[in-house]
Amino acid sequence: MQEPTIGGKLDDFEITELLARTAMSSVFKGIDARTGAAVVLKVPHIQYESDVVFFERFKREEEIGLSLDHPAIVKVVAPAEKSRMYLAFEFVQGRSLHALMQEQRPFSREQASRIALQVCDALAYLHRRGVIHRDIKPENILVTSAGDVKIIDFGIATAEAARRLTWAGLSHAVGTPEYMSPEQIRGRRGDARTDVYALGTLLYEMLSGRLPYSSANAVALLRDKLREPAAPLGKHVPGLDPALEAIVLKCLELAPHDRYANAAELMRDLTNPAGVDPSVRGAARRSVGRRRSAIALTAVLGALLTGAGLLAWMSRHG
Repeated sequence: MQEPTIGGKLDDFEITELLARTAMSSVFKGIDARTGAAVVLKVPHIQYESDVVFFERFKREEEIGLSLDHPAIVKVVAPAEKSRMYLAFEFVQGRSLHALMQEQRPFSREQASRIALQVCDALAYLHRRGVIHRDIKPENILVTSAGDVKIIDFGIATAEAARRLTWAGLSHAVGTPEYMSPEQIRGRRGDARTDVYALGTLLYEMLSGRLPYSSANAVALLRDKLREPAAPLGKHVPGLDPALEAIVLKCLELAPHDRYANAAELMRDLTNPAGVDPSVRGAARRSVGRRRSAIALTAVLGALLTGAGLLAWMSRHG
């Protein structure tokens, strides 16, 4: 079986352009011959097509995508028949949030809030349906010229009804280290509060132009995320509303039970920050995690750095 070629066809889709190649798949732009609509096709490299777990993950991503219908979530397109493993999505004319932040840092508070509220609304929809994205980051958020958001890439998403899958050969900790929650770093599956943590990181970055944790050394970065509270946002954003800072820092609590329980709770405060008492914020942030032993911490970091986490970190910083 060969990789699709420009000008060729893949079932109902005409291949028109190569958009990207990743370590595990090629991403093409195409046209759905049935409707004339532009689509994106994510086609795994041939060596992964015989991997049973990879196939199950791809299948689950498609099943989750087909079950979703929200304006801020990219739509999955179902072909009439499939001749090989691939995923088809609506084509979104826009740019990644990552690309936008490379040009403009920090965002205005209005722009950051507009994006965060759209992402939060989409996550609240997912959480109501028992779906956890687990990889919210700037690269997985597209922004149109009108400022509308589309969340993409449900490759490591989980659903309540789905059994847990482990990708052979990789560590159990999956995600992108800068946006991963402490529980993800420890190899846990995570829940709605995991997405809340990632969105808090994103909001911190949009408002300040920097990440709450940053290091050229991957081990140091992950260690800090397990043990140290994020630096106060107001330190980097003079004149920031203390209530908004409290909201962001609550998202970034080290212990999941100290965060918002889900995106709906977070959206309530983001929509009405005036109702937030900025004096009530995580005393637990300053102490959670420091009681963990150095041996256990070293083991966790070692497991992560031998697998997917280090690969993601290297791809971002290489």
